[in-house]
Order: sequence, then structure tokens, then C-alpha cells
Amino acid sequence: METNRTAPTRRAFLLASGAAGAALALAGCASVGADAPVYDASALATQPSLMVATNRRAANGAQASPWFGAERGPLTIAKARLQPPDSSRFSLAAVGLSDWKLLGIDRVGQVDDLFRGVPTGRDLLLYVHGYNTTFETAALDAVKLSDGVSFRGASMLFSWPSRAKLLDYGYDRESVMWSRDSLDRVLDQLVVSPTVGRINIVAHSIGTMLTLEALRQVHARRGDDLVNRIGAIVFASPDIDMDVFVSSVGRIGRLADKITVVTATNDRALAVSRIIAGGVTRVGAAEKAQLEGVGIRVIDASTSGFGVINHDLFLSNEQIRGVIRRAIEEGTWGSTPAGSLPVSGGPVSAGPVSGGGYGGAGYAEPPRPPAASLQPY
Repeated sequence: METNRTAPTRRAFLLASGAAGAALALAGCASVGADAPVYDASALATQPSLMVATNRRAANGAQASPWFGAERGPLTIAKARLQPPDSSRFSLAAVGLSDWKLLGIDRVGQVDDLFRGVPTGRDLLLYVHGYNTTFETAALDAVKLSDGVSFRGASMLFSWPSRAKLLDYGYDRESVMWSRDSLDRVLDQLVVSPTVGRINIVAHSIGTMLTLEALRQVHARRGDDLVNRIGAIVFASPDIDMDVFVSSVGRIGRLADKITVVTATNDRALAVSRIIAGGVTRVGAAEKAQLEGVGIRVIDASTSGFGVINHDLFLSNEQIRGVIRRAIEEGTWGSTPAGSLPVSGGPVSAGPVSGGGYGGAGYAEPPRPPAASLQPY
């Protein structure tokens, strides 16, 4: 389950205060007018635009906040205009008190329209959010994810109609199942597009159930066309029944080899979800050995978080962001041995991300997958 991450906390205030003091101390050793250069920045840092696909019903004509509400509606394709945080040394962002903002929504006709003017073969990071999430929160989470892993391709959000209320888990779960065909349609159009490179997917919480079901449907229709287009699939804190997960993974063939699951046995949101689900283990809180027995790559983050919930470590924890980035690099380059990811021997390490790296010294354009031969349905 999701928690409201917008309200300030005492911990956040103390961390921001400490960061402010450190920033002022460091400023005394540097020239006042100079800003530190940004290395390995995400594409969003210079092109602040997020691709959007949503089957939420538009609110205020999608011209003002909340842009899209909790009601179910037709599939809308759009671009979200963003304002990045001020990156100067003495900005509020430097001490954690400023963040990305959503400025506006520009609708387009179809998925291909999103890629007009975009270089052919550009990779994509698609984010599917979890329970108890507004459209705006989901959009900003997608931005924070892409920026946090320094993704150099295009970023996209698929937002399904969540009520964004703590006690409306039942509505959200039904909305997830209702949204399978919409996400199926978006994925299908991405797969057959000649302008899209590798499609990397990060899904959170109950959004993993939606993603897995849609992938299963597309795989039944596209087979290797889908497998060849997918780079990495990361399921962060999956809120999905273990039996359902195992059954679905068994039906997607080689696509299962691309899955990385981030788990935490102390994920308290999933502990509540397990009670609601009749005591059935949720994948995101399962013991590592259970999932490794299915042949899935597992990252045990049980000791990586310091919060009381530990359900959104993919956004808040630098180590987990490093795991996601490494999985994307492996899927993009196709040259990193599977064993190089920290899939055994305890929690992830805090060491630097290995591999070619986005924008690093060893950068070389990866070979692009062939375009799918079939037409979108």
C-alpha cells in the first residue's frame, strides 16, 4: 500500500536542517557565484516533459489540478509539462526543501504522437504506480524515479484510477483489474512503434499486478516481439498473491528472465495487505528463497530502510535506486552478466553502480531491437 508522502515529518525537517548546515559550511570553501556542474544528469533535467497514459477521468478538463481524478474513464494520452527544482547551490532544493512541480497537461491523439521530434530508438522508462495515489503524486513519483536513476531516455507514466484514500483498497484493487486492457493497449503500441528503443518498466505495489497481467496478455499475442523490446522489469514491493504471481510468471516465457523483484520482509504496508487478502503472502514481503525457487532475480531490501513502513524504498533509498539503474543498464546493453547484480548474500551493497553507465566514460550506443512486424490491435 501507499502512504501520503507529501506531509512534512520531523525526520524530514531534521534531515533538511542538517543538510542546510552542511551546505553553508561547504559554501565557505567555494566561490560564491559558481554552481557545481551536474554529472550524469537525467534527460528530464534538460527536457522536463513526462509522457502520460491514463484511464482516469479528466478533472477540470485536465487544465488544472488535480488534472485527472479517481473516476474511471477513457484512455488519455498526453504530455505533462514540468518544472524542475532549482539546482543552484543556495536553492531550497539543495537542502531538500524544493522539488519537481507539475505545470500542465497537453493531450495528444495517440501514443505515436508522443514521440514526434524524438530521436528514433530512444529508450523508455515506464512507471506504473501503486495504491492510494493521486494522479499528480504518481506523475511526480515517476519523475523522481527517472531523475533518481539518471535515466537518459524518455520517461512515461501509466496512471490508473486510484481513489487515493487509505480505506479504499477494494476500489483500487478493482480499478487495477479494470485497467488491464488499457495498459495492454499502451504496451502494444509501444512494442510496434519503430521510434521506441528498449522499454523498461518499474511497477510499484499493487501496480505490479496490473503490469504483470498486461504483460501476460501482450505476450500471448506478441511473443518474442515483446521479449525483444523489453529491457528491464522491476517490481518494487509487489502487492500480489504469491500463487497468482508464480502462475503468471510461468506463462510469459523468456520475459520472466528480465524481472527483478525488490522485497522487504518488514514491509508493514504489505503486512496489512496480507490480512485483507486472507493471510496469503504478498510477493513483496516474501522470503527471498521462495522467489528464487521460481527463478526470479530478488533484491532483499529488508535492512536497507530506516522508516516504519518500508514500502517505497525504490524512491527513498539510494541503494535500491542503484539496483534499478543497474537492472536497466543490463537490459539496455545486454552485456552485464546476471550474476553481477546483488541477488544473493543478503541486502544490496552501497557500492557504485557498475556497467557502462548513462553518460559515463564508457558510453556507446547500444544495438537497437528490431521493430515488431505486426500492427497494433
